[in-house]
Amino acid sequence: MSAPPPRPASRLDDIEGFSIDRVARAAGTDPEVLRLENLDTDVPPPRAVIGVTRAAVSRTDANSYLPFFGLDDLRAAAARHVTRQSGVHHDPDTQTVITAGGTEGMFNALLALVEPGDEVVVTDPTYAGMIHRVHLAGGVPRFVPFVVRAGRWTLDLQRFHDAVNERTRVVFLMNPSIPSGAVLTREDWEEVARVCDGRGIWLLYNAAMERILFGGREYIHPASVGGLADRTITVGSVSKEYRMIGWRVGWVAGPRRIMDRIGLVGIYNVVTPVGLSQPGAVAALTDPGGAGVAEAVAEWERRCDTVQAELAGLPFVRADGGWSLLLDTGRMGVDGVVASGRLLERGRVAATPMIHWGRENAGQYVRIVFSNEPPGRLAGLGERVADALRP
Repeated sequence: MSAPPPRPASRLDDIEGFSIDRVARAAGTDPEVLRLENLDTDVPPPRAVIGVTRAAVSRTDANSYLPFFGLDDLRAAAARHVTRQSGVHHDPDTQTVITAGGTEGMFNALLALVEPGDEVVVTDPTYAGMIHRVHLAGGVPRFVPFVVRAGRWTLDLQRFHDAVNERTRVVFLMNPSIPSGAVLTREDWEEVARVCDGRGIWLLYNAAMERILFGGREYIHPASVGGLADRTITVGSVSKEYRMIGWRVGWVAGPRRIMDRIGLVGIYNVVTPVGLSQPGAVAALTDPGGAGVAEAVAEWERRCDTVQAELAGLPFVRADGGWSLLLDTGRMGVDGVVASGRLLERGRVAATPMIHWGRENAGQYVRIVFSNEPPGRLAGLGERVADALRP
């Protein structure tokens, strides 16, 4: 009897579970613990969204599988949003689909773009959910490191060029980047444009936090950069900027020639976006007052400034946007996993180790989320961290 053929490599072989939920469970419900482990926020959703969502619960049309690609008015609102941000027209009927959150949109796009063995360029560090969706799609992540210069993250452009080859299918970027808070410059985007346009590579752009920028940094949508208008697929959601994490509504917008494939994947992946949540997303995207995004960004910047002032003298890297920054506990003689345990046990600080969030910039860091605790609660954080990690 012949031996069975060897099992092919599994798409799950390189995928590790999140550490976030383990840290959260360990933190429990202790009110003294600073909850800095997960990308949540206590800044409330837009006021108009609450009433609209409550009303949707009793609407028959909100309790349906149809339409598969999302409500027409939500597709229109999302298309207008991406058009406004990018300066590039996106048609709601042929260039925009609604998804059950931005994470579904990312995975749908990868499944439409990537064949087994294709390479996908990602930053190091980056959101583990981006890295592992590349694995699930059958792709191979190629890491390009952020490097620390003058206390901030910058993209290593030489390493970016070195990472691209004939097998590269997608450049997959988030700006600001999770977990680092790194923000790409116009020079960075121009280099991305040269590579993608010159080699026929897609840019998959995770826009979940694109306007959460600090210090007056310039907002740049990559589709507005020469050479990227017809190569950029934008994945957005209401989760971060609109503080609507539990609504699970997102969108994908991009060139017509790829959107049919992305929509087809969506039908056979999740089938339909969340019906009860879509009216609230329409209300957020069409709110004449901007749905409180500017005010929320100002509040998150205050919290970021508070954390950075608290951590003065400790080896952290400044965040230029987003909801989190990284503390280099490796420079304090403790790897991220051990440091996370000590921070919770000794300092009552819940923080997630970055062990699976990159290659070069992973094991030595813990993530400090500043979006979910008000400045008053953050006072004393530096002392807690220093005491917890002292030998």
